[in-house]
Amino acid sequence: MEAVNYALLGLGTGAIYALLGLGLVVIYRGSGVINFAHGGLAMAGAYITMDLQLNQHQTVGVSIAAAVVGTAVLGLLVQLLVMRPLRSASPIARVIATLGVLTVISEILLLRYGSTQFIVPLPLPSEPVELGADVVVAQQNLTLGGIALVATVALVLLMARTRVGYAVTAAAEQPRAAAALGWSPQLLSALTWLTGGALAGVAGALFPATSTGFMSVPQMSVLIIGALATALLAEFRSYPVVLLGGLALGAVQAVATNYVNQTGIADAIPFLVIIVVLVVRGRGLPVRGTSLDRLPRVGTGRILPVAVVAALLAVLPVRWWAPDDWFGPLIISLCFAIVGLSAVVLTGYAGQLSIAQFGLAGVGAFAAGRFADARDWPFELALAAGVVTAMVVGLLFGLPALRTRGVNLAVVTFGLGFALHQVVFSNSDYTGGEFQTRIDSPTFLGLDVDPVRHQDNYFVLVAAAFVLAAIAVANLRRGSVGRRLLAVRTNERAAAAVGVSVFRTKLLAFVLSAGVAGLGGVLFGFSYPTIQYQQLFQANSSISVLVVSVIGGIGYIAGPLLGSVLAPGGVGELFFDTSSASSADSGSWVRYLPLITGVLLIATLIASQHGMADRIIAAGRGLAGRLRRGPSGEGLPIPAVEVRKDPVPAKVLEVRGIVQRFGAFTALDGVDLTVGPGEVVGLLGPNGAGKTTLIDAVTGYARPAAGTVVLDGEDVTGWAPHRRARAGLTRSFQSLELFDDLTVRENLLAASDDAGAASSARDLLWPRRAALSDTVVAAVDELELTDVLDLRPDELSYGRRRLVAIARAVASRPSVLLLDEPAAGLDEHESAELGRLIRRLADQWGIGVLLIEHDVPMVLAHSDRVLVLDFGRTIADGTPQEIAADEGVRRAYLGDSGEEEPVAPRPVEAR
Repeated sequence: MEAVNYALLGLGTGAIYALLGLGLVVIYRGSGVINFAHGGLAMAGAYITMDLQLNQHQTVGVSIAAAVVGTAVLGLLVQLLVMRPLRSASPIARVIATLGVLTVISEILLLRYGSTQFIVPLPLPSEPVELGADVVVAQQNLTLGGIALVATVALVLLMARTRVGYAVTAAAEQPRAAAALGWSPQLLSALTWLTGGALAGVAGALFPATSTGFMSVPQMSVLIIGALATALLAEFRSYPVVLLGGLALGAVQAVATNYVNQTGIADAIPFLVIIVVLVVRGRGLPVRGTSLDRLPRVGTGRILPVAVVAALLAVLPVRWWAPDDWFGPLIISLCFAIVGLSAVVLTGYAGQLSIAQFGLAGVGAFAAGRFADARDWPFELALAAGVVTAMVVGLLFGLPALRTRGVNLAVVTFGLGFALHQVVFSNSDYTGGEFQTRIDSPTFLGLDVDPVRHQDNYFVLVAAAFVLAAIAVANLRRGSVGRRLLAVRTNERAAAAVGVSVFRTKLLAFVLSAGVAGLGGVLFGFSYPTIQYQQLFQANSSISVLVVSVIGGIGYIAGPLLGSVLAPGGVGELFFDTSSASSADSGSWVRYLPLITGVLLIATLIASQHGMADRIIAAGRGLAGRLRRGPSGEGLPIPAVEVRKDPVPAKVLEVRGIVQRFGAFTALDGVDLTVGPGEVVGLLGPNGAGKTTLIDAVTGYARPAAGTVVLDGEDVTGWAPHRRARAGLTRSFQSLELFDDLTVRENLLAASDDAGAASSARDLLWPRRAALSDTVVAAVDELELTDVLDLRPDELSYGRRRLVAIARAVASRPSVLLLDEPAAGLDEHESAELGRLIRRLADQWGIGVLLIEHDVPMVLAHSDRVLVLDFGRTIADGTPQEIAADEGVRRAYLGDSGEEEPVAPRPVEAR
């Protein structure tokens, strides 16, 4: 019965999780936003209740009612002032905005009440209730469970029995359809934020009932972890599952507290739930507005030697002439900037949102500190060990990225960072016992860098480390690895089509970013004579790193450096510190810096999610462009294209008896197809005939129910798309799916880059100048793309974008090329150029081409053989002349006009 009693003890905490989880689900279903600020709304409700009771002497009922109304209004204001202006921003940007809201609310409460633990009157009766022999539960736990049950039933009825509920449910599934029926998405979003804020207020106001009347900002800040786990259990959809999941989670935590003798394990249970749900389920939450998603802009990674030399030279005057009290803030800002560079790699380049980068920094500091303290390793060796350890842990952190992405990954990493802090950094058994981890007079390459006696030397070391890390990250951006990272962040499907392994690229991003974070963490930890991990590497520090990096520009090398001015304890405090003034509240402005940072983040995202660096670089680029233009106003000429010549392996594609079903519908029924080297095979058929489905099955984007795909005699039916592409089987897409974050030239290079480990390592040191293959040069020349190589695809017309997609499809010099309606949207001149290119690829390079196109004369004019599908079955297969004269084809596709369809002569090319 003891276990039952402990489970019932957790019933109250589980009810709080359930109430918060219900609010998260309501907001998500109404606006598509995972609200990381939800815990902040609950804290606001708790402190409104406390303030009214202790300072205004209001009754418990009045105080709770005021808290619920106040947090409901606060939730509505967040939607109107923050989320509505960001409705077209990417889901990642909206998640980061909620982190900014959380920062603002937390800092306001800290400024008003501090981190002191308050004792408040219990909001609910707490007498024990006997439920049976040896089973006792506190009355407040039963009451909290009942309140959570009532809230759940109310929401279920609201969503199932009212027109507003129907609209919210419809908008959760099809927001555009709901808008077409007359429901304003913004009105629905406002209503759900209002409701979610009220639920958070209820949870916050009642929280003291679970903590015997004790409450503080740090104590309540961890509630969001359990709430997220609860909402994830319900897939942000089912309110009854939220209730059951929250109660179960609270019970398991209470039992673990009693039976698991390990610091932090009980607190980490919600994180374990998050991992299991997201990784085992293996699919992400649907997000709204994905067609409008644009992640923060990314810099070119170009290194200006003058800027590097100037940065290094600037260190020396600071080293010799800066006041002693400057070095501490400078070191903190630079360490935050280094960890921020890891966010540039992971979030800026790879598009993977991590809220655990400072946790990984702590892992590096933990390993290095323990090796230096317990094993007496020299600083140089300990530093290297810390970086390597962080990279290994980063690999483990990256494993969930193989099964989830985007905002879902943010939830996972947020839980990971919290678990690290609770289980490792807060456990004195791991961190050095009573005396923690002491660092005795470290030296680096003979230089005394003791953080107490020679803080100036330590500053030089940290500054040099930042410059070297920045160069490595810039090299990464300019090299093949950077192009692969940006391809994956822009379009995972298209990246796989050009031979990029999405999983391997994500893991590489996590490993490299963890190494950079580990470097910053080691330097940050060793800047203190004693590394107190619990205080230095708190979970919310990862939020601070992300916030300052986004403000500075998370896609730019300079972004973290600009943003690090606002880092807690950093350089910004030198400007806000007025302690030498004679005013009564001297030095008080420093207290407002975190609040200013949160407000600045929100303002930055609303104005432009690209950050300060983007604004500065754009202004500098405009000035440089005006200076470079001559009297005619023309810019500099486009650099010449460097050509690489390699043979194209001759391979035969054989498709044997492919069957593709979608439920009860059969899209392909026993299709056979062969494409030989240098052969153009046309594929015709009306809409819905199964043409694109066939390409999906051949290239690995759909798993056929039966049949095989054979390339050069090898069965590739079970191969992943990127592996087929690397083997020489490449495709284009109807919807283009270009990498809009890359220039046209980089789009072409991304398809032909070397993806080996050697190139990845080399890119960190110095990326070699990439060369376009001869097939790409031919495509660029034939399609007249030379003048747009250094523009981004979104700067081009639709017709030219489609031509770029064709050029990218041939960039890797495939043996077999599958073109899915390449001439759609092209004018007559562009279609003619495309036709000439297709014949040139086949005749001069020996590439086999499968051409799907509705332009029947084009297909008949340039194909060697033509296959016709109708309702997923082959109805004709022969020469263009035979197909044009086939009566069955006429009836099914060409139209039974009674006149023979003319076949245009094929261009005479050398074959």
